[in-house]
Amino acid sequence: MFRIDFNKLRFLVCDDNPHMRRIIRTLLHSFGAREVYEAEDGATALEMFTHYIPDIVICDWAMPIFDGLELAQMIRQPEGAGNPYAPIIMLTGHSEKRRVMIARDAGVTEFLVKPISAKGFYQRILNCVANPRPFIKTKNYFGPDRRRNNITNYIGVERRSGGKAEVMQQPSLLEKARAPG
Repeated sequence: MFRIDFNKLRFLVCDDNPHMRRIIRTLLHSFGAREVYEAEDGATALEMFTHYIPDIVICDWAMPIFDGLELAQMIRQPEGAGNPYAPIIMLTGHSEKRRVMIARDAGVTEFLVKPISAKGFYQRILNCVANPRPFIKTKNYFGPDRRRNNITNYIGVERRSGGKAEVMQQPSLLEKARAPG
């Protein structure tokens, strides 16, 4: 086990609820983060994303102007401004499997149901930093590999469809965020 130096990472928190933003900011500061940018809607978050180029985006699902899913889809545009590989942690009060799959299909990296715990939140960030998923590019999708396992010879009914998939290694945050020791 190793520690993450949160002081070396930039975070963008997007939630229309100021109390939730304060909770997330307080948790990030308690982990050691210093650069935490906040937005109250998807449009402001996208503007801040292109300006500050955060290492990790934390967003709510339901927000005004455009929601967390639309924000994720805009961030995942390979030709767009900013870093389309930035991990996105979706926070929501909805835990139905259908919603998790919709978020996954929009390019969300991690999913966390409210109310959140410090331990669960830290674990999602640790997953993003220490265990980055490769990115997949097909004609219909660009984002983190939706599978968590590395079975390369799978031939079952859920085999990837949609033509040839290009697999790209995501730039790792581990070297940037690894604490000495």
